[in-house]
Amino acid sequence: MSGHVVVATGFNREVATLRQAGIVVVAGGGDPVGLRAKIEAAASGAAGILSYGMTGALVDGLVIGDWIVGNRLSGAIEVECDPDWAASLVDRLPGARLGGFFADGRMIDSVAEKLALGVRHDAVAVDMESHVAAAVAVERNLPFAIVRCISDGARHMLPHAITVSMRPDGGVDAKAMLRSLAARPGQAADIARTTAGFGKAIRELKRGAVRIGPRMALAG
Repeated sequence: MSGHVVVATGFNREVATLRQAGIVVVAGGGDPVGLRAKIEAAASGAAGILSYGMTGALVDGLVIGDWIVGNRLSGAIEVECDPDWAASLVDRLPGARLGGFFADGRMIDSVAEKLALGVRHDAVAVDMESHVAAAVAVERNLPFAIVRCISDGARHMLPHAITVSMRPDGGVDAKAMLRSLAARPGQAADIARTTAGFGKAIRELKRGAVRIGPRMALAG
């Protein structure tokens, strides 16, 4: 199957971890309408669509830096991931776990809800872009895959300053983060912990992207 792979992610930091040939990467976390428009524009002539980047755990036992390859997606849309593509990704990422993802565009706001979503949907991880990418893949009858790296554990909630800092263009709104910190100074330690986790996940994304290779391991 000829053609490029469209890679959808949230942050520009995630985009920067990818250097392989045969891909077109778009970022737009927190802006589902804008992200969908970017994916649709990039999907002309594409061979597949993949959701990539950091992800939050929904079950205990996953640690920062663990790779998850999706076998299906629940939430805003119910989609089975392409099994051959998923198998190829698992082969290239030693230790990767195959499991379900949940995505509906919301920032999950409690540990209890994270754990409940994991049980209800038999999902191990959550993100904010996979449902958008999957919808375009279904409409265009393209193979769909998810490969993401754990950046925060199931019992860790992102501090407010982090949740308000995601810009629609994939960047980070530093002013919003500082305003949040000024209003809620007690979150400083948790911000440091969270950003350290993000940094570890980004480093693993860089290493994993090299192992995944051209066209994000899609055959053809």
